[in-house]
Amino acid sequence: MYGTVAILAVAVLAYGATANAFERTPFAGAFLFTAAGLALGPAGLSLLNADVEAEVLRTLAELALAFVLFTDAANTDMAELRHSLSLPRRLLLVGLPLVIAAGIVPGYLLFPELGLAGVAVLAIALAPTDAALGKAVVTDRAVPIRIRTALNVESGLNDGICVPFFLVALAVVMETVEPQALGQYALKVAVAQIGIGVGIGLVFSLLAVHAIGACSARGWISGSWNQVLVPALALACFATSQWAGGSGFIACFVAGLAFGALEKQHKDPLLEAAEGLGDALALCLWVLFGAVVVGPLMGQLTWKAAIYAALSLTVVRMVPVRLGLKGRMPGAKEKLFIGWFGPRGLASIVFAVMAIDADMPGNETISLVVSVTILMSVIAHGLSAKPLSRLLEEGERRETDTAEGL
Repeated sequence: MYGTVAILAVAVLAYGATANAFERTPFAGAFLFTAAGLALGPAGLSLLNADVEAEVLRTLAELALAFVLFTDAANTDMAELRHSLSLPRRLLLVGLPLVIAAGIVPGYLLFPELGLAGVAVLAIALAPTDAALGKAVVTDRAVPIRIRTALNVESGLNDGICVPFFLVALAVVMETVEPQALGQYALKVAVAQIGIGVGIGLVFSLLAVHAIGACSARGWISGSWNQVLVPALALACFATSQWAGGSGFIACFVAGLAFGALEKQHKDPLLEAAEGLGDALALCLWVLFGAVVVGPLMGQLTWKAAIYAALSLTVVRMVPVRLGLKGRMPGAKEKLFIGWFGPRGLASIVFAVMAIDADMPGNETISLVVSVTILMSVIAHGLSAKPLSRLLEEGERRETDTAEGL
């Protein structure tokens, strides 16, 4: 254990000291961390222990995602969100259900042994996009702000929205709910997950902003404790919502939106520690993913898993997004860009581990396909984020110049 912790700590230290240099290249973030994990794991130098339980990966993924969702939401441009709200709304209410439906079709053709409900579990696990993997795009000023805002809100809410669908599909597979009670169960789960998550996120954020403002005005907060306030708030929102039966991811995103809208004076310095903590946890997760998952994956890969992963990242995502945004944006390039940048990562890891924990029939197939898809996403989206962002910026500039010339 200590050896693993030491290696992860050194990796965080080394990347933290050189992050600006690496982030100018395509080899930043999850791509670099996963490659490092592969090199340090059993498939490489064997310095990292491969005996890491799936629950550890799930915990790291949940915590990293909680911090990333909170800070990304807090940094959202609320004026832009109000102006272009229809875009993320269409992605979530039209695009997301279509992505799930589109994922079921090839899943059933490739993995009929899972059954329809089992394939639905797989499709839902790979439907949500990853806020951490997508951070390179949503923070890149080369990407138009309306697209960054839409992708940010989509990734912030789609994992929480997918949880009720996932739990219902899992209940069908495990036969833990009577067929006649399935509709009532689905409604109960959806209301609890979304309602409790939104409620806790709003209440905790409102109370925290008020308390921080009052205590700061009285000089009660020391400089060092300023750094732990937002991480503690994000963690409280996540854990309390999960404990109460709600979605911790929705709670964190809603709390972040409220915090960013209400806390004007000290927002940036308060968010810095949470942003750093989220990035560090994500780094550790991707290093472990490379060592524990990618290494063994090379000996288990099947052509069916590779085909489904490729379809999940392209047709299954891009066609529904195009249909969901029909008539909502002027440019086909923007629709393609949004459709392509649907990276899979932390949320999909959480769903895969939930299937393993439930001892679901076929969970080996699901964990394999999810792992292959995430690996492909890390490589494809990591390498294409900056080049495609620059191409989109150049296209926008040419269109603006042409319009001004006319």
